[in-house]
Amino acid sequence: MKPEISVIVPIYNMEAYLPRCLDSLLNQTFSDLEIIAVNDGSADGSLSILLQYAGRDSRIVPVTRDNGGVSSARNEGIGRARGRYIAFVDPDDWVEREMFMEMFEAAEGEEADIVMCTYMREFGTHAKEKIFPLPDMKVYRHQDVQDRITRRLFGPLREELAEPEYLDAWGTVWGKLYRTDLIKRAAASFIDLKTIGTNEDSLFNIQVCHHARSFVFLGRPFYHYWKANGSSITSRHNPLLESKFNNLYAHMEAYIRERGLPEEYTAALHNRICVNTLGLGLNIISEDNTASAFGKIREIRALVAKPDVAASFDGFELRYCAGAWKIFFLMGKWKMAAGMYLMLIAINRLRMRKTGGADNGSRSNSSGRHRHEQGRTGNDAHELLSPDGPGRYSV
Repeated sequence: MKPEISVIVPIYNMEAYLPRCLDSLLNQTFSDLEIIAVNDGSADGSLSILLQYAGRDSRIVPVTRDNGGVSSARNEGIGRARGRYIAFVDPDDWVEREMFMEMFEAAEGEEADIVMCTYMREFGTHAKEKIFPLPDMKVYRHQDVQDRITRRLFGPLREELAEPEYLDAWGTVWGKLYRTDLIKRAAASFIDLKTIGTNEDSLFNIQVCHHARSFVFLGRPFYHYWKANGSSITSRHNPLLESKFNNLYAHMEAYIRERGLPEEYTAALHNRICVNTLGLGLNIISEDNTASAFGKIREIRALVAKPDVAASFDGFELRYCAGAWKIFFLMGKWKMAAGMYLMLIAINRLRMRKTGGADNGSRSNSSGRHRHEQGRTGNDAHELLSPDGPGRYSV
């Protein structure tokens, strides 16, 4: 018999974390599932651990392949999935025992195409729940899915600009349960990170949400997102990051144009471009960038002076921002590169102090990645500072 849920786990060099992840999946109160564990050319003991677990429990379906990256590993998992529903779990994360039971019941009870739960951010020494300003359960149907979910994946609008740290918290594929026929109907797949550098999750969710008829939000932190596995793109300088972000924006622009989506989708994307100057700025000021302070200021000035960035800032509604956010984005709008540089230095020090310097607050959905596959600046960079300024933090 086919399982109800297929859980896809992309694995690359995760021997230190894989047992914890697999144990949490095998101990689910919902047992009618298969675990498609795609070993993406690991060079450590991940494959040996995986085969040991598969020998003890037939629900684990090991897949061994040469390394192709997390996107292609997930795509292969989708192709092999037999369940009516599909979920994604990263191998350095883990889930609560009742997660799939609760999400399955919500999906069946509400006839939902997608169910999303919230998550705990695990720093090794402490954990913090990601709080969403929503009721314990919220159901979106038909046009509301497009207005409230799909559009938001492109970027924030109006009051959402007050909390830019939530930009990509909606865009993760982990912490969600998808109807398999929805993924097939949308012909959804993950784009190679060599092309876009980041946010492959958001692009996937844009595809499926655009075709979804119903979406259920559960305000329960069933998913544990491990952030103490340090591999931050904002702590290691990546000179290709800006060009890859531009490729990401091009994919989003093409999606809007090809499907004739409303103007507010373009406005949301322009706001994303403005908000992402924070992550790109942190990349520029990283210690691995050998440029002098003046050289880094010149790079920031060149970034905000680019026609697409400057045009996006022209329409950026600062009145919705608060505290330090308003100051930073005002400087971006006015192209005050030296001021942005000083604020970025302060933000980086504050987040390092808050996280103890262990991971710079950014694991950034990096499971299964080679070193060249960068994490999600969009998701974690926006968790560096709360909208109330440096006195509060969301990480």
